[in-house]
Amino acid sequence: MEHSNENISQDEAIQMSERKSHHPNKMKTNLVSRLNRIEGQIRGVKGMIEKDVYCDDILNQIAAVQSALNSVGKLLLEGHMKSCVIERIQEGDQEVIDELLKTMNKLMK
Repeated sequence: MEHSNENISQDEAIQMSERKSHHPNKMKTNLVSRLNRIEGQIRGVKGMIEKDVYCDDILNQIAAVQSALNSVGKLLLEGHMKSCVIERIQEGDQEVIDELLKTMNKLMK
């Protein structure tokens, strides 16, 4: 059964995935730290809107958030390709290539 992951909740996405990541603790800590900063930036943008800050300033903050999130995505993609994808290819699972291409297309939108 094929699912579209674009409009599902985080809990649904977790339940749909049978595979688990196995990132080194250093990488996990780095990703979580970056995401915590991004979460703070998002709260900051919300506060700026609530305080009627000049639109251009808000848009620049949104651009910074998007850039930070893209950096997290790049790091995660690199780790995924160097571990999960290689392992699955070595196990003879060629479907991982199509899965990776779909994911990369979503990331590049």
